[in-house]
Amino acid sequence: MRLEGWHIVIIIVIAILLFGAPKLPGLARSVGQSLRIFKSEVRQMKDENTSGTADGEPMEGRVVNNPANPAHPSATPNQGPAPTQTPPPGSTPGTGNPHTTP
Repeated sequence: MRLEGWHIVIIIVIAILLFGAPKLPGLARSVGQSLRIFKSEVRQMKDENTSGTADGEPMEGRVVNNPANPAHPSATPNQGPAPTQTPPPGSTPGTGNPHTTP
């Protein structure tokens, strides 16, 4: 829906009827101040966003979905538990020298 000239005229007439002629300058002034503040805040946010990346300084934060450093090591082959060494036959477990016979 496109706002045309006669739409604006109707809005102005309704504003005059609702607020009265004496209050309209104050209303327009407060709307203007609000828009000015809003524009300055938007400009400040844009400056903050561009200043952090333009300087080449690293930004603080966490990297998400970085293929060089996967969060889940599913890309590496799954290695089971470490193999345990079994004593050779004829030795007793728990003794200092496994090659001696009792």
